[in-house]
Amino acid sequence: MISLVIYDIPDDRLRFKVADICLDYGLERIQYSAFLGELNHNRREELLQKIRRRIGRHEANVQLFPICDKDARLRKEIRVKAEESKE
Repeated sequence: MISLVIYDIPDDRLRFKVADICLDYGLERIQYSAFLGELNHNRREELLQKIRRRIGRHEANVQLFPICDKDARLRKEIRVKAEESKE
């Protein structure tokens, strides 16, 4: 099942650590504080536990949304990249 992880963490160092954890679980960064990828139920719970331990008592808001395959296939994306500067 596809999982979407989003977070709001004010502390830069902690935010980078959480991003590293998401990357370690094979999630793809789709925004600065949003990751998407395939995780089964056990891996989702393991990921949340690892993030919870890393956060400790620091201020943070981390949310994980499981997305069924049917809904994941309906995903739409608009991506516009800035033009490279011409020198």
